[in-house]
This record gives sequence, structure tokens and C-alpha cells, in this order.
Amino acid sequence: MSHFENSSIQSSKNKIWKYLGISSVVFLFAVLPLQAFVQESKVSLNGYVKELYMFYAPENAIPGTDLDYMATNIIHNRLNFKWYANEKITTVVEMRNRLMFGNLVKDFPDYQATVDVDNGLVDLSWISAQSSSWFVHSMIDRAYVDYSTGKWQIRAGRQRVNWGVNLVWNPNDIFNSFSYFDFDYEERPGTDALRVQYYTGTTSSAELVYKPGRNNAHTAFAGMYRFSEWDYDFQFIGGQAGNDWVIGGGWSGDIRGAGFRGELTHFEAQNNTSESATIASVSLDYAFKNSLYLHSSFLVNSAGKTGNAGGMDVLFNPEMSAKQLSVARYSLFGQASFPITPIFSGSFSGIVNPSDGSFYVGPAFTYSLLSNLELMLTGQLFFGDSGTEFGDIGQIAFGRLKWSF
Repeated sequence: MSHFENSSIQSSKNKIWKYLGISSVVFLFAVLPLQAFVQESKVSLNGYVKELYMFYAPENAIPGTDLDYMATNIIHNRLNFKWYANEKITTVVEMRNRLMFGNLVKDFPDYQATVDVDNGLVDLSWISAQSSSWFVHSMIDRAYVDYSTGKWQIRAGRQRVNWGVNLVWNPNDIFNSFSYFDFDYEERPGTDALRVQYYTGTTSSAELVYKPGRNNAHTAFAGMYRFSEWDYDFQFIGGQAGNDWVIGGGWSGDIRGAGFRGELTHFEAQNNTSESATIASVSLDYAFKNSLYLHSSFLVNSAGKTGNAGGMDVLFNPEMSAKQLSVARYSLFGQASFPITPIFSGSFSGIVNPSDGSFYVGPAFTYSLLSNLELMLTGQLFFGDSGTEFGDIGQIAFGRLKWSF
């Protein structure tokens, strides 16, 4: 079979997935809720519009070009729609639309393919308009029906299954992990799943989540039990995530007013399809009376590297999972933030790989122009020797204006 025929078949498969995805959303959110419409419904719509400018100076010359920098502008609109059909049923659809332009788009035509990625069961990501120097990317990242009655809650569709308790690294977040460096995606990714929760008490619950996938690597089925004891919240998880059996747990509480959180997950490979690993993270955070906030965290990856852990996967990793939160064996995080004035605040964060000596620095300043208009300046600065985790990345500067409605 020729390469052209292979490409044609793959293209046809992608179109079929996209049509199935859109058809499923239409059926789920237009037909099913109408059958349960028994009283006056309520609708809410909100979102934001923001403009993000990025200037990237890579550590090394860009292969195949005469460019020594990359720049892009992103005009980002988000729409959050909720329909409260009745006291038991809520329908949610949320999407993001992003206009991207700049030399990152113009001089790197493959960049579009790295953006238009949807690893869910149904493909709800598409390019709605494009040219040689810009394109518009749209994606539905929330699309579910929620049914609650008594102690039961059932949610079906694209949703966020947030099992993590820490603020930076979440080994328990086996369904939809996120990258700390993706700061402009506050809502974080969703996943196509069926979630069933049963509240066993005021502060305890049990739940099962099934995430169907196009193959075993993208399929997951797991349960969690959460309860409170000794002024702490505890949780235990177990099941299957991709090609691994998983078991773990976490806690959240405080020590003399300081937040104390931790979580651990062991991934046991099935039939030697991947490497077994244990991922654990612990964090402490404290807010002083003068509003100074300090936060520290420690991550251990038993399968991580103890030598040079080089790799651009730090920033560009569409397959990121709770098992691959870092390529390093150990990672240290620290943050300090302070409201300089009621409308102007600053923060300073950093991550260190103690094994290879590379590190990341993230200064950020936020200014509130109006109650719903915010200006932010931030940077992602990476340092280290060549071949280390952060040494070959370079420096990135961002400016963002955000209007919420």
C-alpha cells in the first residue's frame, strides 16, 4: 500500500472520529436533557477574552532556520455554558477559541499539528480557519450531563476528574494530568469519562470512573474512597490507567496553620508494556498575616534520571501523564507571592533538579486595571548545562491582558 493511500485512510479515520464526536455532543446535550425538562430551566453564560504575547529565545539556534527567536500572539476566547434543566440535571458545554499568529506559526508549519491534538475518545478539536501566517483553533474541553439525586451523582461526557491534592505535581491525577508550565490554561484539560459518585457521609464519598479510549494506552478504570479523620482528608485510589495497574493515596491537612499535602501512586506495568514506577509528592504552604504566601513541594519519580535529564518534553509533551510528571528522579519547587498593593501583586517561583543542577525561575506580576480587566507580565527562564533537564530550553517572556465577562 502506498504512502498516499495510508495517509488517505488515516485522514478518513480522523474525520470519522470528529463526526462521531460532534454527533455525540449534539445527542448528549440536545436530545437527552430535553426529555427531562420538567420545570423552568435556568441558563448561565460567562467566559473571557485575553491576548497573550510570547517571546521565546531558545538556548540554541533553531535547526533549519536563520531565526534566533520565536514570537507568537494568541487571542483567546472562552465560553462557559450551563443549563440547569431541573434540580437534578445540569448540562455543561465549555470551549476555547484561539487565534494564533506570529513567526512561530509562519515559519513552523508543523506547529499547527502540535496544537490541534485531542487524545479523548471523541475528537472535539479542529482548525476552523487558517492561512500561511495564522490559524484559529477551537476545542470543546467540557461537555457533560450531570445527574444528582440523594447521595448519588452521575456525570457523563467530557469533564475534569480532579483527584490531585497538591498544587504543582499530582501523582493521583491519573485521568487528566496537567503541566505546571501551561499557566495560561487555568481550566486544565478534561477527559471523556463516566463518573459515578456516592456520598457515604458528610465528609466521605466513594466513586468509580471509567475512561474509554481508542486503545488500551488511553483507557482507564479506577475507583477512589475519600474520608476525613483527625482533621485531615484522606483518599485511596486503585485501578488501571493505560498499560499500568495503579494503587495510591493522598492526604490534606495542616501543621500549626501550614497546609500539609501529599500523594503517592505506584504504577505497575502490565506484561512488560512499560516500566513500573512510583511517583510521590509532598508540599507545605503558609499564608502570613501580612499576606505573604510561601509554598514548597518535593517530587520523587522512582523511574526518573539521576544524571543529566535533558529533553524538551518539559514544555512540549502532549502525552503527559501522572506517571511522567518529570523526567528527573528528584524535583524541588519553591514559591513566594505577595500583594504589593490591593491591585498589584508579584510572585516568584522556581524548580530545581538537584541531580543535574539545572533550574527554572518564574517571576510574575499582576495588575488589576478594572474589576474584570487584568494585566500580567511573567517569564519562564530555564538554566543549566547542555543535556540537563532545563539547560537546553532557553528563556520565554509573556505579556497577557485578560477581560472576564
